[in-house]
Amino acid sequence: MALVRLLGFSALSCGCVVGRYREVGTGREVRYVEEKASSCRSKGHRRNQTIASERPQIVGTGSMALHAS
Repeated sequence: MALVRLLGFSALSCGCVVGRYREVGTGREVRYVEEKASSCRSKGHRRNQTIASERPQIVGTGSMALHAS
């Protein structure tokens, strides 16, 4: 298990919420499905599983986006 730093959250076009993390030791970016949308039909999207990079939509409320430094 690697130590990771949260970079932010995003939503995929299917509605699933993905968390982006950076591994502290290697600098590699990893994406995990945090929540699977009820309407998502992708068998590859499972909660707490890594996924390949897809073009996410940034999720935020007004001018406050969900990003961590």
